[in-house]
Amino acid sequence: MRTASHLHRLPLLAAAMISLPIIASAQEACTTYTVKAGDTLGSIAQTAYGTFDYQMIFNANRDALAANPNSLPAGLQLILPCEDGRLTPDQPLSSVIEAETQKQAATAKKSNVYEPPLKFVTSNNWAPFTDESLPGGGIFVRMAATAMQRGGNDRDYTVAYVDDWMSHIDTLLPSGAFDVSIAWESPDCSKLDMLGEFSARMCTDFDFSLPIYEAAYTFNTLPDSKYANARSFADYAGAKICRPEAWPLGDLEVQGLTPPVVEYVAPKNPIDCANMLMKGEVDIYSIETETSVANFKELGVTDKVVTNPALTTFISYHFLTSKSNPRGRVYIAMLNRGITEMRESGEWYDILATGLAEYNKMTQ
Repeated sequence: MRTASHLHRLPLLAAAMISLPIIASAQEACTTYTVKAGDTLGSIAQTAYGTFDYQMIFNANRDALAANPNSLPAGLQLILPCEDGRLTPDQPLSSVIEAETQKQAATAKKSNVYEPPLKFVTSNNWAPFTDESLPGGGIFVRMAATAMQRGGNDRDYTVAYVDDWMSHIDTLLPSGAFDVSIAWESPDCSKLDMLGEFSARMCTDFDFSLPIYEAAYTFNTLPDSKYANARSFADYAGAKICRPEAWPLGDLEVQGLTPPVVEYVAPKNPIDCANMLMKGEVDIYSIETETSVANFKELGVTDKVVTNPALTTFISYHFLTSKSNPRGRVYIAMLNRGITEMRESGEWYDILATGLAEYNKMTQ
C-alpha cells in the first residue's frame, strides 16, 4: 500500500542548523551531530534516544538523507530533534502551523465560482497517520486538509473513513464515489516487470501526489531466529514474512523476494502480525517502524524482539486518485501545490512532529 522521491529545500531546517551554536561531539537530542565513520541511523538514535527507531532523525534531515539513508558519509551534519520533535529547544511545536494559518487567513480570497467539495476517503486503525480518534483525524489527514488551504488553494473538502483499504482502490475511487484516498505507497514503476500484480496495478491504474511522508520499514524477528543476522535481502529466502493486507510489497518485490522465494502472510491488522511473530507463526514482521514499535509496546514484548540493524527500506506515501477520474490529475496538481508550500515553509515538519508528540502523549 501506500517509491518516488521529490526533494524540496527546507529553509526551516537550514535555519535551525545555523541557530545551534555547538555541534555535539556525542549523539544528544536537541543538538546537531557530525557523523563519524561506522555510524548508522540506528546507532545514533540508540545513543540519543535510547531506541533504534530513527524515523524522527530521518524526518528532520529528509533532504540530506533521502538519497541513501542506509549509508551515512563521515562528516555529514544531522539535526537530532528534541525528544518531543522540536528542532531546537527554543522553537515550540506548532509555531510554524500557527504562523502559516494566520498568513493564509490574512491573504485568502474566496472564488465566486462554486466548486463541489473534494471528497477524501481514508481508514481508521492506522495511528498516528489516519484515525478518527486522533487530533485532526491523524497526521496524513491533517496534511491533506492543510494542502487544500496552501499553494493558492481554497477548495472545500470532506473526509470519510471507510475501514476497508482495498475497497478504496477496487471500488470507491474508480467509481467516483470519492476523489482522493489518504494515503498509499507508489511502487518503483520503473521496475514494472519485477512487481507483483497488486503493485503493477498501482502503477497502471492510479496517479500519485508528491510524497507526503517517507517511512522506514524495518524487519523484526525473534532473537533466536536464523533470519535475525541477515545482512542482505537474499538472506531472507525461505522466510515467512508478515505484512498486513493492503500494505505495500513493492519494496521487497524489487529485491527478488516474491513467492515462492518467500511466503507472505497478510492479516487484516498490524497487531495480528506482531502476535503471529511472538507465537512463531511467521519468521519476520516488516512494517513502518512507528507501527511495529507501538505494536510491541502494546503487547509488552519490546525486549523479546530484535530489529535488523542492516536492512531497511524507505517507502514514500502519497495521496492517490484513479486515472478513470477525469479531474483526478487536476486534484493531484492542487494537492501538489499545497505540499510544495508546506515543505518550503517548514509547516510539513511541524504537522508531523506535532502529530507524533500528541500521539505519544495519548499512548503513554
